[in-house]
Amino acid sequence: MPDTYVIDLDMVIQNATFMIEEAKKRKIELFFMTKQIGRNPLIAQKLMELGFAGAVCVDVREALVMKEAGVKIAHVGHLVQVPTHLIPEIVAAEPSYMTVYTIDKAKEISRAASELGVKQKILIRVNRPDDFLYPSQYGGFYEAEWEETVKAILDLPHIELVGLTSFPCFLYQEEQKKIVPTHNVSTIKYAQTFIEEKFGIRLMELNLPSATCTGTLADIARYGGTQAEPGHSLTGTTPMHAKEDLVEKPAYLYLSEIAHTLGEESFAYGGGYYRRSGVSRALVGDVEHLQEVAVLKQDLESIDYHFTLGASFKVSQSVIMAFRTQMFVTRSEVAVVSGIQTEKPVMEGIYDSQGHFLRR
Repeated sequence: MPDTYVIDLDMVIQNATFMIEEAKKRKIELFFMTKQIGRNPLIAQKLMELGFAGAVCVDVREALVMKEAGVKIAHVGHLVQVPTHLIPEIVAAEPSYMTVYTIDKAKEISRAASELGVKQKILIRVNRPDDFLYPSQYGGFYEAEWEETVKAILDLPHIELVGLTSFPCFLYQEEQKKIVPTHNVSTIKYAQTFIEEKFGIRLMELNLPSATCTGTLADIARYGGTQAEPGHSLTGTTPMHAKEDLVEKPAYLYLSEIAHTLGEESFAYGGGYYRRSGVSRALVGDVEHLQEVAVLKQDLESIDYHFTLGASFKVSQSVIMAFRTQMFVTRSEVAVVSGIQTEKPVMEGIYDSQGHFLRR
């Protein structure tokens, strides 16, 4: 139906294979992020078969979807902390790592681990004033808190502090035409030295996420990173992929159709708009004839019931767009299709944007 993201499963696997092969050379553990592709469990299972260590879950809902699908939870708690009453269930799922922003959350995890008779590995997120942080994603410990925080965590018997993280650690710089480290990386390295020397412990894991792709794994290794978390590179849709030809290729499109026209404008069914998408063009028509047209800028104060196109078309004509998205924040359906590259397409399944199977 209209308002559907169509994912080329074979291309995702090809992109992922490039990263797995490079990560093995660099001795970097890869956790795949699925929020961009609607927390899709089928794709997650395919990535596990390729050799990924598991899923990095942006929030507890994603962790529960992965758990239900039998997918290993590699990392949870980094961008959104696990809610108190769900900590026992998540710890019982045996995540490889959990990130904490507060001593209180560390205590909750230790308590749950104690009741289960396990020891949970944790990372802490570290910050300094010059670090780059996205609004609504602040969290972690400032430098003045590191000593007190680590001391308190080391006193908790059922958690083990094994490493550090921050976000974002790498970003694409269009002027330089490359992905470069942020100040956050130097903060992680500084914090590692401080904590190891102060407490006489080894922090074996440095989690350096953001803009991870095959081409950045060498830099991640050079800065001491042991873990990376590819997301948009799985579908060839990082900001750098929009500007440069990289080994990963685009692996999804957005499919809609003309709902109605008004004057010289057409309106395609919406629901899949993402405000940072940068969408500007669409193809309208059929296999025999596709016409390129401008996609007019969305009013961010209005609900995205439709995409507005800058020309008049027949009702029900197909509309194809390709843009950066976060499928998990949309109302769209997600169709996973194999065989596209061999011109023998097979519908593997249609899911909602939260990873729940709908139909085939």
